[in-house]
Order: sequence, then structure tokens, then C-alpha cells
Amino acid sequence: MADFRKIINKDKALIGMVHLHALPGTAKSKKTPQQIVDIAVDEATKLVEYGFDAVLIENMHDTPYLLREVGPEIVATMTVATRAVVDAVDVPVGIQILAGANIAAIAVAHATGAHFIRAEGFAFASVADEGIMDVADAGPLLRERRRIDADEIAILADIQKKHSSHAITADLSIGDHARGADFMGADGVIVTGNHTGHAVDIAHLREVRGATDLPILVGSGVTPENIKEIFQYADAAIVGSSIKQGGNWANALDATRCKELTKICSKR
Repeated sequence: MADFRKIINKDKALIGMVHLHALPGTAKSKKTPQQIVDIAVDEATKLVEYGFDAVLIENMHDTPYLLREVGPEIVATMTVATRAVVDAVDVPVGIQILAGANIAAIAVAHATGAHFIRAEGFAFASVADEGIMDVADAGPLLRERRRIDADEIAILADIQKKHSSHAITADLSIGDHARGADFMGADGVIVTGNHTGHAVDIAHLREVRGATDLPILVGSGVTPENIKEIFQYADAAIVGSSIKQGGNWANALDATRCKELTKICSKR
């Protein structure tokens, strides 16, 4: 297992999102690969300048997403962008490839020197907007990490992930999901609200804290108003929407919003 707490090396860490512009071949693609990379590097360096402790790169503009297998053009562009960001900043860098392309993500992280991945569909089945994730990939993913000698890369697993129905596992509590991810070998768990930008249920967060000793991250709806309460239970917070112009994840970074959040957390 990889030790995420040592990777992040910060008590109560803030992780800023870098949402890559739509990648080649996707429905909304408008920019060249070089433009995508340049914007990613600019956003990542600004996040570090504003006081974020790590950055997470994600292809969120690639809607509608493909399920698990995203194509070589996506993997190639994310590899180039991730390497450029790793070279540009002196904080840990993570990667997520939507939707559920966790094996591709671990390969990109290993090739680029990134430090962690965010993995959906790690343990238990669910129904997401891109379809049914009916086979959890903890087994194949951990075997692939071992095969390519990438054990130092942390796998942070979403549990009861946003934008998904969990009726298939309705007899399991979120604490059960945390225990399951722990048992299956995750290096940390991520708790979210129901949708991007929606706040986490603090009762859920408290339950997860009581269910596992793994690092806990909050992955949606983090704001200056709730960050202190979140950090009563979570080890890190992944922030995207609230630091963008108008509080919309699809917009450019808002320096004032970024600095407001990091100022509140400056004494953590």
C-alpha cells in the first residue's frame, strides 16, 4: 500500500482541481493538445501560488464520458498534460481519468511521476450517468500497479460516488462502503455529495471516520463556509467548483475565491 499521508505531507490538505479542457476526439473538443497543456500548467501553478497543497488533474470536460475504456487519444493527452504539471509544480500531483479508467490512470501516473490517482468503481457496483459499473476493479487495478512496479502511487477510492445511483448496494451503509474499500486495498477513501459542487453530508463523513483508519478526503462541495467542519473528520479536501468564477467548475479560476479558502485554512 502507498502511504497517502506521507505523500501529501500536510495535516488537513487542500487539493485544487485542474479540469483539463475537452480532450481530442470528445464531443466538446475545441483546443489543440498544446493549448490544453498550457492552460493546465497555468492553472496548476496558480493553485500552488494561492496556497493549495496538491493538485488533481481530471478530464471533466470530456462529457459524455466513455466507461472504463477511453481511447489512446485521451490517455496520450493526459500523459503529456500530467507530465507538464508535474514538472511545473513542487507539490504532489494526482490524476483521474473519467469515467472509471483507473488502470489507464495508474499507468499515466507511473509514466509521469504523479503521486496518486482518484478511482471510481473501485469496490462495489453502481449505476452512473455513463452506465453500469458492474465490475469493481480493485483486483485488476492493484495487480496492474504491482505488475508495473508502481506501488508508491496512492489509490484514493470514491465511495457512494456522486452522479451515481447506489440502489444495487442499498443494504450497505456508507460506513460499509468505507470498510469494503479498506478491505479491498484502497489507500484512502473519498466522500462526496450527490453531484459536483454539492456539499457532503457531515453525518456520512462522521460515519466514515468511525469505519476506517484510512485517510479520508472530501470530493465535492467544499466552501469557505464548511471547510472547518469538514476538517474535523477529513484529512484532505478536493476543491473545484467553489474556486472557479461564479462557483461553476467549468469556468476559469477565481483568484479571490482561491485566496479566501486558503486564508481560512492557513492556520490548519
